[in-house]
Amino acid sequence: MRQTVGAGLLLMVFLLIAGCSGSPYSSENRIQKALERETEPVEQYRIGPSDTLRIVVWRNEDLSVQVPVRPDGRISVPLAGDVSASGETPEDLAAKIEEGLDTYIRQPEVSVIVTQMGSHEFSHRVRVTGAVSQPSSQPYHQGMTVMDVVLGAGGLNEFANGDAATLYRQLDGNVVAIPLDLDAILNDGDISTNHRLVPGDIITIPERRF
Repeated sequence: MRQTVGAGLLLMVFLLIAGCSGSPYSSENRIQKALERETEPVEQYRIGPSDTLRIVVWRNEDLSVQVPVRPDGRISVPLAGDVSASGETPEDLAAKIEEGLDTYIRQPEVSVIVTQMGSHEFSHRVRVTGAVSQPSSQPYHQGMTVMDVVLGAGGLNEFANGDAATLYRQLDGNVVAIPLDLDAILNDGDISTNHRLVPGDIITIPERRF
């Protein structure tokens, strides 16, 4: 609930910034830099509190466990004890656990599998609000586009001004407002503004003025 309220307040700030400027959109240079984020390489997953991990110790089934990452960022592993997991990649954490087990097991081989990504539940999401059938916050998936998210929200409603939509994206600690023409994407097959999304993107669709 707190995260949802935070996202709403952030969006209000975005709209206030846009409304106070001469144009509802950012400069062309800022827009291009923000769009370049779509081609950034995907970062390795970093484990965080509230994730659930499956620790598999080869040939030692009794030591293989499924454990939550505690709020302090640590996990409890048989024999190895408490191990700091927050901020580690699964591969790096596996190496740390192997080091902890080395005293007890000859050449331990450990695999770490993230079975539940609780720490990314809100940070790795995209949101759509305004004149859609079901304003929503959706889990981010690699390669998803503006059209995917809008269709996932049930499409535009009857009052939508689709050619005046905006994509808000973080860039260097600031918010960039990028124009979208959803009418062209959904009705004309013009995908020039059907941008690939990045985690944290927010799409807003205003209503038509009658």
